[in-house]
Amino acid sequence: MFSNQSTSNLTRTISPEALGAPPSGIVEVFTYGWGRPGLIPLWAGEGDMSTPSFITEATTRSLAAGETFYTPNRGIPDFRAAVARYMSRLYGQEFSPDRFLCTIGGMHALQVAMRLILSAGDEFIVPSPAWPNFIGCGKVIGAIPVDVPMGLTNEGPNGRWFLDVDRIASAIGPRTRAIVINSPSNPTGWTATRAELEAVLALARKHGLWIIADEIYGQFVFDGSARAPSFHDVMEEDDKIIFVQTFSKNWAMTGWRIGWIECHPSLAQSAENLIQYSSSGVATFLQRGAIAALDHGDSFLHHQVERAKKGCDIVCEGLSKTGRVRFAKPEGAFYLYFKVDGAKDPMGIAKRLVDEANVGLAPGSAFATGEDAWLRLCFARKAEDLAEATARLVKALS
Repeated sequence: MFSNQSTSNLTRTISPEALGAPPSGIVEVFTYGWGRPGLIPLWAGEGDMSTPSFITEATTRSLAAGETFYTPNRGIPDFRAAVARYMSRLYGQEFSPDRFLCTIGGMHALQVAMRLILSAGDEFIVPSPAWPNFIGCGKVIGAIPVDVPMGLTNEGPNGRWFLDVDRIASAIGPRTRAIVINSPSNPTGWTATRAELEAVLALARKHGLWIIADEIYGQFVFDGSARAPSFHDVMEEDDKIIFVQTFSKNWAMTGWRIGWIECHPSLAQSAENLIQYSSSGVATFLQRGAIAALDHGDSFLHHQVERAKKGCDIVCEGLSKTGRVRFAKPEGAFYLYFKVDGAKDPMGIAKRLVDEANVGLAPGSAFATGEDAWLRLCFARKAEDLAEATARLVKALS
């Protein structure tokens, strides 16, 4: 038998960074509601569509051809060339394959990016509300997150989240090394304007800071544009910007765990070394599926964006009827971040909605500090599910 005391003694001997790794509030609600019959799960950042067959068949062909051996840490040449083709097509400028390295999903890309530029004791700025993994990823390497609240023009469908550049400037100190910018944003749906990106870049240049750019929802925009504004539109070749990317959202590949990091070619060897000592590369057959997604996945992606746009309208129009819900309508990504009037415990109300509405939402406490009961809802699902979930939420909240 193992005693609680011996377990406690073991815990005290692990590294402070591991011991201080923050738990996920999203996982807590997920665990609370998992397996309930009829529950509509809108807590996680993924849709309800399976990976399309043109991607899975490319992987099957690769396996049948015996491509099951070790791979180059940077990714096979075909993969990196496919990313360069995709990026050149999307941004209307020429990209070299030397800028891209294959990773085990967007989380691994973020880990490599942070390890490239942050050391223990360094500070990095994160505008919030923010995806909690930004903060957690920095903490486990001993870096210190600095939470800078975003602004909100007003809480209503015509409101808008915005980046308060003056607040960011005030948060910069002698130990600040980086700013993390996620646009379109998880969880708010905020989508940076070109002017906001230019302002952040000017600030980073002035203080010699790095920017970690998470633009994974770049094509999930609802104003009719082909994509959101990007740091690629405003940066120079030698600007200190590292991009993290994933295949999870665009092509319904969340379970594949494949993505890429983009950096100046002069950093590629250091990035490769970090990949070597963390994952040692991504399986070739997974990269073959990713290549198919990049080369042939535009129509599938556009279909996903249209579904998300329709889903956004369903949940926003429905929840507005409660008279208790406040939000700024998302400009991009596929989340609604909303506040419930009169409620002060986001985890408590998320669990209550599991019990009373049989709908799973993520608590706002996972994304920002504060007493108000904010919740995040993922609307990347079929319209029928979203209509039913919204009806249940309206009944419970009203």
